[in-house]
Amino acid sequence: MAEKRLGQTDIMLTQVGLGCMGLSEYYGPPTEESAAIKLLHEAIDLGVNHFDTAELYGVGHNESLLGKALNDRRDKVRIATKFGPVRDPETGAMLGLDGSKKNCRQAVEGSLRRLQTDHIDLYYLHRVDPNTPIEETVTEMAKLVVEGKIGAIGLSEVSGATLRRAQAIHSIAAVQSEYSIFSREIEQDVLPVCREIGTSLVAYSPLGRGMLTGSFKRDSKISETDFRGSMQPRFSGDAYAANLALVDKILDLGKSLGVSAAEIALAWIMARQDNVFPIAGTTKLANLKTNLTSMELTLNVDVIAKLNALADQVEGARYNEQGMMIINA
Repeated sequence: MAEKRLGQTDIMLTQVGLGCMGLSEYYGPPTEESAAIKLLHEAIDLGVNHFDTAELYGVGHNESLLGKALNDRRDKVRIATKFGPVRDPETGAMLGLDGSKKNCRQAVEGSLRRLQTDHIDLYYLHRVDPNTPIEETVTEMAKLVVEGKIGAIGLSEVSGATLRRAQAIHSIAAVQSEYSIFSREIEQDVLPVCREIGTSLVAYSPLGRGMLTGSFKRDSKISETDFRGSMQPRFSGDAYAANLALVDKILDLGKSLGVSAAEIALAWIMARQDNVFPIAGTTKLANLKTNLTSMELTLNVDVIAKLNALADQVEGARYNEQGMMIINA
């Protein structure tokens, strides 16, 4: 399976990784534990070595799940996790962002314990804490590298300016941001800096939170436990119908090429630059296999041009007002 070097590190990752958030939260009820572990093992058997989680997901549940699934095959995987957002351990309520040295230290110890490992390959600041200078947070993360508790430092949803400030303290291996045919804002500010300093892009929601696969229909009902219905304006009202009409165009392209819409969406991302790693989340083995097949697909310039034109037609922000306030920080 195709592997790429992460940033300026010696870490090699499969180019399409597995985003694990949906196994625990946000897209409906948690996947039954035995089924989730079975999927994670099947991913390894298929050659996947890049698994992405966070302290936030399921208030630690997702990390604990990965710990159970991966502890006896740790040498076959690279684990990425994140800290920063703080939640009430009892209710799950969001309490704010904390990028302080104290929380960085406390969070990494908790993640190591839940993941049942002595090191985390890639450790991200999940969202920038407006009350803690990025230099302070990265300085503490750099100490974790020296101590061997983490292998590389990442930042999630940062601006190009913040990335430069962080890079001045310690090499930043990866920036994780939402990036897809429908979400291309980072091309203006973030990607140019990534290219300049050799930082990889880890693209989350590369399938538009499932919309780009064609699995959503105009009469699809989004459950109350699925945050797409409440926090994703692109999945509501007139914007939803308009965006599904754009997806129809991708489905038509797929039919002409004999491939799925998901394969096209992931191949489009991998064609953007060499050191980009889409992490596609799924709870189904068939979807995982489809996502991995995208690494074999090369899109021609005409198809890419047609896909590029869709981004300007997307309706609705990618988060609600509260969510938009803590991205590109």
